[in-house]
Amino acid sequence: MHAADNGRRLRFAVIGAGMAGLLAAIKLSQRGEDFVVFEKAGKLGGTWRENRYPGLTCDVPAHAYTYSFEPYPEWQSYYATGGEIQAYFEMVARKYGVLSAIRFGCEVTSAIYDDASASWTLTLGNGETCQADVVIAASGVLHHPRIPQIAGLDEFAGPAFHTARWDDDAPVEGARVGLIGCGSTGVQIVTAINKLVDRLVHFQRSPQWVMPVPQFDYSDADREAFRKDPALIDAIRYSDEYLGAIKRFTDGITNIDGPEMAEIEEYCRLNLENSVRDPVLREKLRPNYRAACKRLIYSWCFYEEVQHPAVYVETGRIERIEAGGVRMEDGTFHQLDTLVLATGFQADRFIRPTVVRGAGGRALDDAWKIRPSAHYADRKSTRLNSSH
Repeated sequence: MHAADNGRRLRFAVIGAGMAGLLAAIKLSQRGEDFVVFEKAGKLGGTWRENRYPGLTCDVPAHAYTYSFEPYPEWQSYYATGGEIQAYFEMVARKYGVLSAIRFGCEVTSAIYDDASASWTLTLGNGETCQADVVIAASGVLHHPRIPQIAGLDEFAGPAFHTARWDDDAPVEGARVGLIGCGSTGVQIVTAINKLVDRLVHFQRSPQWVMPVPQFDYSDADREAFRKDPALIDAIRYSDEYLGAIKRFTDGITNIDGPEMAEIEEYCRLNLENSVRDPVLREKLRPNYRAACKRLIYSWCFYEEVQHPAVYVETGRIERIEAGGVRMEDGTFHQLDTLVLATGFQADRFIRPTVVRGAGGRALDDAWKIRPSAHYADRKSTRLNSSH
């Protein structure tokens, strides 16, 4: 759609300059549309700009984590690091000439729809307003850190920070580090700093099932071959191995008693039992729920690295945080120099806290009072409710 019904050219506003926002900008630019991208930060990249912690790696194969129209032969490994991915998006933005369309340092605080004009008014953090016919919310879900409500967190004397606000000056090498959280981020940090620290206490509320995956470096010859023949990249992106794994997982979680889920659980169980030598640690790391009840952790080395002598997995409950460390409910005290919060994000916020009011003045917060849902989900829910 290039124009409204009256022939007027449409104005597009994209909120966010991460992976989705850049894609929208590129496609709108190629169509010759009138558009602007609002980015609250000072640079593009979204998730890969916000997260810079040690060990950061995407758990999607690098050649599958690129735009289909812009394959990238230069990846260093099968799974790419966060820094590489950030550099890729910066390169793509330059190549497709969309940087000039991005207004950095411009947070959208509200988006209000006017029924009479069928247009949106966006208000920015500096009070400026702009009009748009179409608003694309590419704001992502991994940018509002979730800070745990633990007594005394503000009393810790050393650096204490969320992984998405990594403090490069905080003592890690030769230091006593506490790491709260064992999702993908916590797992990756353990594998990256376990040999640097004097002691790493990994506070684990509940263990995770870990799916073993391969990781390997691409050689110079591999990259040269990718440059000469992009079909080799597509062969990885669309390989039976990769797409087959996705299908098995999808089939598994939609049929939890089927053979695919049994296979996933067996892989995870054998990975734990064949990798962790200490029976006490092995049971600490064994979940009491079925695989895929939480998002699976993909790692090629966590079980090996968590067994490093400097790492202690703490499964007790935290009572409070004190100036010098963390006090457990059983009285154990862990002395720490640095405290890292790998406690995830408020993924249910989506575009919020931006205030959004749509047709008829309906507020997004009201529409999502029970839970966030999409248009189709709302329609489905209505049909289900009406059948009762």
